[in-house]
Amino acid sequence: MAAIREASSAPEVQADFNLKPPEVDQPPATPAPVAVVERVWVVADDEQATTLAAQGHQIGNTVIVATDDLRALSPQTRQKILDASEVIVAPDLGEDALWQLEVIRRGHEIPGGGLLMFDSGINRRLVALYGHPATSALGVLGEQGPEAGVERLRSISQGYDGDGYAVLPTFEIIATVASASAGSDGDYSVGTLKDDIRPWIEAAAANDMYVVLDLQSGRSDFLTQAKMYEEFLRLPHVGLALDPEWRLKPHEVHLEQIGTVDAAEINQVVEWLAGIVREEALPQKLLVLHQFRFSMITDRELIDTPPELAVLIHMDGQGPLNLKYNTWNFLTNEPDADQFYWGWKNFYDEDSPMATPQQVLELTPTPEFVSFQ
Repeated sequence: MAAIREASSAPEVQADFNLKPPEVDQPPATPAPVAVVERVWVVADDEQATTLAAQGHQIGNTVIVATDDLRALSPQTRQKILDASEVIVAPDLGEDALWQLEVIRRGHEIPGGGLLMFDSGINRRLVALYGHPATSALGVLGEQGPEAGVERLRSISQGYDGDGYAVLPTFEIIATVASASAGSDGDYSVGTLKDDIRPWIEAAAANDMYVVLDLQSGRSDFLTQAKMYEEFLRLPHVGLALDPEWRLKPHEVHLEQIGTVDAAEINQVVEWLAGIVREEALPQKLLVLHQFRFSMITDRELIDTPPELAVLIHMDGQGPLNLKYNTWNFLTNEPDADQFYWGWKNFYDEDSPMATPQQVLELTPTPEFVSFQ
């Protein structure tokens, strides 16, 4: 495994870039065995690469120029880093470089390949079955078990890869369910047992699929509920979704209003989840935020979008197609829309009619997450 270090200052980097063999009067009569250390330099610009090339180091082989997120390096380049005995990082690359190299070194990838969800040279679109494992009343995921769900996803994904995208089949599992009763803790939300979710996570791992755990938090807060499933969120193929529709204020109950959450509460989850990604050196993790009304997320422009996470707004409204188009256009034309990725939801029973793959892919921006309920 490569040893990774950062040159501590510019002079030391320059010294590293000008390594020369030691000067000796004559070689020893019996040379001692010397361990060969193959170094790879990761530099920030062509000037540094040229300096190393002048010393005989091959650009593209032992000298890697990385002007952006190191996780976006090609698989071939990442392999060169893994094969090296020592990796020297130029400080110009910034404070995230060592962490990004640790992600490369750890070797976990998003199902389908790559370390970035949408920006790694792979045109990736997640197509998801949504629902609860124990019942079909909350979505189509519960209409069959995990293995049959894998097969169903292969069927419904047809048509969503026609524009050059690779489909990543996904289970979106309701982990906490909005409840009509307060329950013993008074939060109007019921957690799903981890043992009921685990088979789906294991089936996804075995079939190179992704999982998103969905929270309907009631009067609880999203961070408290997310921590209930930390075990799963430390896996490289499991992301998180927050559903503000079911976020209640004190004294509210479900179905009397559409819920709402502010950016401050979402950012608590963002910070915690990003911390897990760093601690575990995981590939970028997906965070989905459901929204079909402006009021569901207040101060949306203040939501943090750190490099550890791909933050996606999922337009999950239902009803006549023209109305869904209008909602999509309203939400995606806000000034902050460019800081998010975007997703679309199809309802088998409530949409009239349900959009075809062609209609979904004609939307602007192009959806990168499509789910079915």
